[in-house]
Amino acid sequence: MFESVKKLLIEQLKLKDVEITPDSRIKEDLKADSLDVLQLLMTIEEEYNIMIPDEKLAGFKTVGDVVAYLETLK
Repeated sequence: MFESVKKLLIEQLKLKDVEITPDSRIKEDLKADSLDVLQLLMTIEEEYNIMIPDEKLAGFKTVGDVVAYLETLK
């Protein structure tokens, strides 16, 4: 799951030579702005055919937060 989310982040944020770990902070470490985060979550929703509730979005600070949430849906 982590590798899948990592790949989406690299594509969405056009990252090169950036190490992404579960502890990477989406906004601070990966330099994503609010629009980037929204687009990423829409891509994840489409990719996994899920709907992420708005109240969950605020809790996604790190890549690991997103992965942990997706793993609860399996």
